[in-house]
Amino acid sequence: MNFEEIKELIWIVNESNISKVEIKNGEFEITVEKGRDEVVVESKPPKAVEAEEISQPETPANTDSTTSSDDRVIVTLNSPMVGTFYAAPAPNAPRFVNVGDKVSKGQTIAILEAMKIMNEWEAEFDCKILKVLVEDGQPVEYGTPIFEVEKL
Repeated sequence: MNFEEIKELIWIVNESNISKVEIKNGEFEITVEKGRDEVVVESKPPKAVEAEEISQPETPANTDSTTSSDDRVIVTLNSPMVGTFYAAPAPNAPRFVNVGDKVSKGQTIAILEAMKIMNEWEAEFDCKILKVLVEDGQPVEYGTPIFEVEKL
């Protein structure tokens, strides 16, 4: 299963009367179980992936960082909450940010709707938007990469 399929599975379980789903495909196993207030996901990826994940250093929940060959620092801005991603303040309004935009610390970059509350998401540092990784109106989980940016 790819990341998008797993996100969709979690969304389906969360929004339905299903309380538990287990999927096994070769060495890959995933269990999605809904409790009273949260969805719990357990997975056992193939052994090669487990070894790779163990060797990765931990990064903060809201950013993942890499350095490109020309010493630019490329970072992903990850969703700080579960909700629905909105790129603009209203359906026909201009987007908060577009690819190529330079963003200042504190500038609103998106809205994340959670439980009918619109939460403005502000940039934590100056950056340049390189990619928008999700679609407008798409449900996102905590930690979902939303933007790929270059730190300025």
